Amino acid sequence: MTTLMILIFVIGYLAITLEHNIHINKTATALLTGVLCWVVYALNATDVHLVSEQLSHHLGDIAEIVFFLLGAMTIVELVDAHDGFAIITQKIKTQDIKTLMWLVALLTFFMSAVLDNLTTAIVMVSLLRKILVSSETRKIMVGLVVIAANAGGAWSPLGDVTTTMLWIGKQVSAMGVITQLLLPSMVSLIVPLIYLHLTLKPKGNVFSAKLENTMALPNAERNLMFAVGLGALLFVPVFKTVTHLPPYMGMLMGLGAVWLVSELIHKDKDEETKSKYSAVHALRKIDTPSILFFLGILVAIAALESTEQLHHFAEWMNQTLGNQDLIVFIIGIASAVIDNVPLVAASMGMYDLQAFPTDSKLWEFMAYCAGTGGSMLIIGSAAGVAVMGMEKIDFMWYFKKISFVALLGYVAGAAVYLALYSFTH
Repeated sequence: MTTLMILIFVIGYLAITLEHNIHINKTATALLTGVLCWVVYALNATDVHLVSEQLSHHLGDIAEIVFFLLGAMTIVELVDAHDGFAIITQKIKTQDIKTLMWLVALLTFFMSAVLDNLTTAIVMVSLLRKILVSSETRKIMVGLVVIAANAGGAWSPLGDVTTTMLWIGKQVSAMGVITQLLLPSMVSLIVPLIYLHLTLKPKGNVFSAKLENTMALPNAERNLMFAVGLGALLFVPVFKTVTHLPPYMGMLMGLGAVWLVSELIHKDKDEETKSKYSAVHALRKIDTPSILFFLGILVAIAALESTEQLHHFAEWMNQTLGNQDLIVFIIGIASAVIDNVPLVAASMGMYDLQAFPTDSKLWEFMAYCAGTGGSMLIIGSAAGVAVMGMEKIDFMWYFKKISFVALLGYVAGAAVYLALYSFTH
């Protein structure tokens, strides 16, 4: 039984990793892999009732992540529909390419901590496409956006799916991950930023003509939706701290508040306008396949955890490599090739919270490595894959121009985290 389950999981994992080569959406693969693992487990179990209980138990934990992501994506989509992010991006007016590089990188870093790295990358690349004409310089800036978005997502419970998973699973606390990972994550961006600042040599004028304001909504409506949406996202950690309820409850409460405000803003407008700016329309536009992908892969990981395969694998890794920090560091590098969601989900199943309690070194370092490691290849993160499509960036171009500087940042940030940990403990 266990051999067949592992075989199904490995084949599914490979199909997910090779999504762009085999042209099969990873969501379909993840869902099939997840269900088939449980089918094999159920058909070979002596107590099917126990299998159902285990599935129900895991599904409760998985649902927390799914509803959290659903709420967050809808809030961000609603704010974006009202041009809320233009409040930030319109402030960038510099005509110096190196100043623009620093502004975009730092803005991306902090925005992705509140929104998420995927949304932030899309917003910032859309901005760069308006500011810069198509050129090698713009591609390098886009590569920097990927590094900055992933670095910014790593130190916040809201910024990256893997960090969110660790927060919801109680492996890290909101304040713990912010205080311990802010500096290492910043270093993982600053090192590539300095390197690119020193080596970037733009040819000719790369700036587009002056941007025009094409906002369809009054500033008051746009500003209100931005403030309410941002407030709803920032309220989630506060809600969890005060009520001790799961984070997804705070996110759903925030979604309800943003939804209500959007309804009140447009209640006297025509039906077409109401529909365009409604939460229902936003729900149609969110990345539902990604949510189903997380569901499928987490269900598959739960099956391996229920049959204790992950614990056996953790013991094997400890005996083979010995050093826990090295194991996590390698997981981070692997996340550039293999999706970091199943990697972190598997790690959460491998290591027990009793042995490694909340805010242990293992979990904090895992959040950093899995969050920033994906920047080393353009297919290594959701942000990278999104901008790859937007800018038609070639895999080999990114590998030659960006991968090395991303690796420098990753190693530098990891060294800073380990140094800080040894100094403070």
